[in-house]
Amino acid sequence: MTALQVFGDRKFPTAELLLTSSGRDWTGAAAQLRNHPACDVPAPIPDQMEITLAMATSPGRVERRAAGQFQDTAVWTGTLWFCPIGVREESIRITSPLASILHVFLDRTQFEGFAELSSRTPSPANLAYLANVDDELVRQLCLRIHRELSEETSGGKLLIECLTQTLVAHLISSYSTDSRPGLDQQTAGARLDQARLRRVLDYIHDHLETDLTLAKLSDVACLSKHHFARAFREATGAPPHRFISARRLDHAVSLLKATDTSLAEIAFVCRFSSQATFTRAFRRQVGVSPGEFRRAATS
Repeated sequence: MTALQVFGDRKFPTAELLLTSSGRDWTGAAAQLRNHPACDVPAPIPDQMEITLAMATSPGRVERRAAGQFQDTAVWTGTLWFCPIGVREESIRITSPLASILHVFLDRTQFEGFAELSSRTPSPANLAYLANVDDELVRQLCLRIHRELSEETSGGKLLIECLTQTLVAHLISSYSTDSRPGLDQQTAGARLDQARLRRVLDYIHDHLETDLTLAKLSDVACLSKHHFARAFREATGAPPHRFISARRLDHAVSLLKATDTSLAEIAFVCRFSSQATFTRAFRRQVGVSPGEFRRAATS
């Protein structure tokens, strides 16, 4: 279990855990979906950025005190809270039970490599401590993380890397005291020419059964991680995680047709965390379970 996951369990010991990214092998990020009882929440000093999103409206309110601020927030679907790294929360009180609260944790290392967004190396501790944040981009990114948490895909690890890169860049450029404007203009020039795109596609083809990461693909393309995700989508029409997920499901189809490899082994080589999540993803895409597909293909 990662330090990010342990922190969530330590901070919310009485909250019901509905979904967790534990076991998903995500890099630099974790997520939990919880039901919270009315209580006073322990407030350990975080070594990660926490973004909280209410997935449903609840009658309770959240009262928080930190950094000289007192926040009293009603809980509606889409309500957002930020708790930056190193913020000592003096108190957190939930007045009535809250249902379906998503917690996204971003590791300190996620903020490295964004010097282009700041007058100096950005510090996550300089992000604002906020409640009831009205930011549709953050909301949609968290909703996509929740979707991956609920319905695992074979490209999920890479998807989370792309989402968190976008999320961290946006947090730094919009909510950091070190930020400077003009990110879109600064990064718009990054492109994948045909030679670099072919290198990346060949690498993906040769390594479908291995752990494809945003860092490795961006190295192959000779771009930064932040630039690569955008450039790949512009060049192929699909984000990296979706492209790779489709190729892995194609690979699964080939294995089911041409080999007697077990379903558990196919799930593993296609980078699913379990046979059950592979079966659900395959059924969503193909319309039948892997076992049903194999029987029909070999009969």
